[in-house]
Amino acid sequence: MPTPENLATDATVAIMLADGFETVEALAVADILFRAGVRADLISVTDARHVTSSHGIRVVADLMLEDVDLSTYTVLFLPGGLPGTTNLKATPAIQVEVLRRADEGEAMAAICAAPSIFAELGVLDGRHATANPAFVKAIAAGGAIVHDNPVVVDGFITTSRGAGTSIDLGLEIVRQLLGEDAAEAISRGIVRTH
Repeated sequence: MPTPENLATDATVAIMLADGFETVEALAVADILFRAGVRADLISVTDARHVTSSHGIRVVADLMLEDVDLSTYTVLFLPGGLPGTTNLKATPAIQVEVLRRADEGEAMAAICAAPSIFAELGVLDGRHATANPAFVKAIAAGGAIVHDNPVVVDGFITTSRGAGTSIDLGLEIVRQLLGEDAAEAISRGIVRTH
């Protein structure tokens, strides 16, 4: 993802891509962040910069996992999709970073199936969250207080339901980083009507 010419903030977002990621969830959020002037790096957890989505769309990541320090990013974002979520979950660096962020209270977001990663690592216990309907039982088993809202924020953890709520999630991350006015400006600019 190219860095916006006019950055609105020093805040950065790490968008983690594993083979089988959900295209819309990753790229809609990246697009919203770009429009807001937020640097969002597409980071491959595979052994190549080309990552294939769950629908066979190949995306070229900006960076490889081994070339970044995830702790330097303001927000860690995990898109869903299958087997993308399973592949992210199997990446030790993702597990380590999610647990570190949970301990430090640092921002992280997940959508669709990916909140199940948070749940399995124990970071949703007693927290309000949402996920794709097929993964609601998984996050509930991890102790989450489940909601069916498009986006749920509980402190430093933001979760969302799926591809259809990707723009809502992107706008929420913008809201968190830049404020309500910035999120509303982007919403108007993309002609979001609800």
